[in-house]
Amino acid sequence: MPPVFRKRWQRDSKLGADAVPIDDGNCFACGADNAIGLHLHFERAGTQSVLGHTTLEPQFQGWRDVAHGGIVIALLDEAMAHAAGAAGFRGVTASLRTRFRGPVPLGRQLDIYGEVRWMRRNVLGLYARVSEDKRVLAEGEGHFVSRGPIDPSSDLARKLERT
Repeated sequence: MPPVFRKRWQRDSKLGADAVPIDDGNCFACGADNAIGLHLHFERAGTQSVLGHTTLEPQFQGWRDVAHGGIVIALLDEAMAHAAGAAGFRGVTASLRTRFRGPVPLGRQLDIYGEVRWMRRNVLGLYARVSEDKRVLAEGEGHFVSRGPIDPSSDLARKLERT
């Protein structure tokens, strides 16, 4: 991990610098055990990319009939996290830059795509987009810090293997 990220992780995280993120089923975006979450599911779209689909419910509204911007960013972030997982890495978001190209509607099927574009040491460069009927509504680029490879015997590895 680059020194600047390591210092921030140590300073800001109760987990400590060498802690590995654990999927306990309560993730707001993809956790099956989170009663108020998005319950996103992704499938591999390539060796380093994923594709998911969702229909956002009214509780995720910002302006009338439009998803809240923070929810849209959560969709992008989760697609990036799952793309990192598809590439074999367990990562945490270091930065995310978002561009909204149109309103993201509620109650209609959305496609969520994420891919790993590059890796240097333990930093991954990722891209994600949210679209409806092939029209890009939001897209983002981010950097994730790899917290190590996914253990092939882990629940997360088995979950990714099934997709």
